[in-house]
Amino acid sequence: MPRRCAWVNEDPLYQHYHDFEWGVPVHDDKKWFELLSLEGAQAGLSWYTVLKKREGYRRAFDGFDPVLVAAYDDDKLEALAADEGIIRNRLKIRSAVENARCFLQVQAEFGSFDAYIWRFVGGAPIRNDRRSAAEVPATTPQSDALSKELKKRGFKFVGSTICYALMQASGMVDDHTRDCDFHHAGVRPS
Repeated sequence: MPRRCAWVNEDPLYQHYHDFEWGVPVHDDKKWFELLSLEGAQAGLSWYTVLKKREGYRRAFDGFDPVLVAAYDDDKLEALAADEGIIRNRLKIRSAVENARCFLQVQAEFGSFDAYIWRFVGGAPIRNDRRSAAEVPATTPQSDALSKELKKRGFKFVGSTICYALMQASGMVDDHTRDCDFHHAGVRPS
């Protein structure tokens, strides 16, 4: 049994997420939009709560296709607000649609969202060397800069804490602690 970061509980879903997704560098724009949407949905909640509803989100939000989500109308927003498979917070639902529109603008300007966002860490993951979860900050200067830039571009639910969680989840930052078998692993076991 691998040793994991202290925040991981005993649920196999959570363990799999930690072992195979969290901290693995993302370079696919569809995955970026999913992470951005789910991290925004997490605001005020635990990631575990969101992770348990991720499949419901994938179904409800058309596989996180930003082109489709950007075109959602008021009827679709009402249907989403009634969908028990997702977190039914109307502000968060509306923000996902608004963020899809902003996401498409970033893609048009930079060629991809991936090319845009990796600039905030110089194009390569930041590999931290934390002894414990207590040493992991909620924000960093990089997450502050990302948050400020995303807000300027019209994105919602992108405060610095959410941005740092996004950076960790997407592998822009490796915050697996020293006592975790995945600390600076680079690749995950099969």
